[in-house]
Amino acid sequence: MKSLVVAIYLSFVAQAAIAQSPYAGMQTRPIKSLSEQQIADLKAGRGMGLALPAELNGYPGPAHVLELADQLELSADQKARVQSLFDSMKAEAVPIGEKILEQEANLNQQFATRSITPESLKAATAEIGVTQAELRNTHLKYHLRTTQILSAEQMQHYSMLRGYGSEALPQHHHMQ
Repeated sequence: MKSLVVAIYLSFVAQAAIAQSPYAGMQTRPIKSLSEQQIADLKAGRGMGLALPAELNGYPGPAHVLELADQLELSADQKARVQSLFDSMKAEAVPIGEKILEQEANLNQQFATRSITPESLKAATAEIGVTQAELRNTHLKYHLRTTQILSAEQMQHYSMLRGYGSEALPQHHHMQ
């Protein structure tokens, strides 16, 4: 009898675990679509993986280059130029991140107040998409600019230091 009670209890616990959504707990977020970390990253102008196509294909970004400045043996001029890029990138990215936060909060509010319509949904998501693209472009363009400051050897060393190996270096393809 005891084993039957244990089996029923375990079955109940398993069903309860299956029934719980992976989103459980997220309903308390101020902006439901964004985690605390994502909000902090947007406010701080961090890349959040938006520049991975550049980073993983041998186009380093200014933040990581500055972190590795000593290992890369950046000259004083290179370091100043990369720092200037980083400062410009952050100055551009922070306001765009704030704009995304406002747009996501607006979308969230429309759902929370049950005022959302198909038209307002389409407008809000299109607006968010444009701003997300703007943020991504901002981060990617600074990766492009950073490569103009580094030597080929520094870029190769960067890829090795970051654990990407030489396969991350840009391959130059000639058009036929």
